[in-house]
Amino acid sequence: MQNKFRALSLSHKTAPVQIRELIALDDQSIHSILLKLKEFFSLQDALILSTCNRTEVYYSHELELSTEIIKLIGLEKGMMEVVNYIDYFEIFSEDHSAINHLFRVSMGLEAQVVGDIQISNQVKRAYQASADLDMAGPFLHRLMHTVFFTNKRIVQETAFRDGAASLSYASIELIESLTSNTYQPRILLIGVGEIGEDVAKNMVYLPEAKVKITNRTQSKAEAIAAELGFEVVPFENCFEAMQEADVIVSSIHRSEPFITKKMVSQFEIQSYKLFVDLSVPRSIETTVEDVPGVILYNVDNIKSKASEALEKRLASVPQVEKIIEETIHEFSSWKKEMMVSPTINKLKQSLEQIRQEELARFLKNSTAEEFAVVDKITKSMMQKVLKVPVVQLKAACKRDEAEEMIEFISDLFDLDRVQEEK
Repeated sequence: MQNKFRALSLSHKTAPVQIRELIALDDQSIHSILLKLKEFFSLQDALILSTCNRTEVYYSHELELSTEIIKLIGLEKGMMEVVNYIDYFEIFSEDHSAINHLFRVSMGLEAQVVGDIQISNQVKRAYQASADLDMAGPFLHRLMHTVFFTNKRIVQETAFRDGAASLSYASIELIESLTSNTYQPRILLIGVGEIGEDVAKNMVYLPEAKVKITNRTQSKAEAIAAELGFEVVPFENCFEAMQEADVIVSSIHRSEPFITKKMVSQFEIQSYKLFVDLSVPRSIETTVEDVPGVILYNVDNIKSKASEALEKRLASVPQVEKIIEETIHEFSSWKKEMMVSPTINKLKQSLEQIRQEELARFLKNSTAEEFAVVDKITKSMMQKVLKVPVVQLKAACKRDEAEEMIEFISDLFDLDRVQEEK
């Protein structure tokens, strides 16, 4: 039975943020699950992608392992009833659908804000995590490098990545619209991880804003602040900084909410206080909206206003999809040839074994010169014998008949018996 490339995906399209934050995996959990996949199922190709908008597992195996993988995720997260969430997962059981989904995710077509460039870097890190654990074989290596090459084509040949229509920029657009009547709005950014740093860089689109940033590791906040001209607030003074701010953007990673209703109820809110929660799991209690004057947005309800950049990206989608289709077609041709490669190697080994046996049988008493001549002749004969089945196998790939041809040649030359005898 041939291995198939498969995938399972829980994303903003299939699950609300409350479910996504339960399933979300950190680097340590991803590492642990990859090792379990290797140990329990002998997987050689596996990739786990977990972001604020999606948790996905890609793998190659002859069996469909979605339920088992979801149970592994539950085991890692301490969720005994994880199977209750199985309906939130989209399952891709066939090669083409799984590969197509990976390309669409990697290019940003499935992002909450279409074309979000962050996903490309997140996919690269997921691939590196697999490679570090020897969980990326020839197939996954080739597939991922094809994904990265396609991303370059899209950047160079389309307007899909033009402008700044990312989730982070969508947050900036939201802040701009809600503070339009506020003179020099005071903004506090809590957490400068990947998303927080991207938000900070996009603050240049709010030139009138007074921006302060705080982070557990102050040196990182200072480095970003120095580059962008912002003020740094020591993390232990975060509460006082929140009291002063008109807008609080939180992208801090914690298992429990960092900003609570009890905390916010202590603030003296003159007109309004806007909270933007970009964390998954969420770092701001939803009940803070019960406090008069508080407005809360999270990653699910941040909607980017219609912008020129977004319109350009949407207009480029057909061109992007065409490039993906072309690339997948080329990759599929390589994959089909890779599928027949083991059979070709077995056939070569089988014929070489026969050749060596016959040389040993009939040339026991030959001279070195005689042996060299016969050896050369028989090698040439073997290559000519091999040519026809190899050509037929490659032709069968193009007709999508590779499996039938593999079976036929294996039976004809009894290749399975030959392998068992070795």
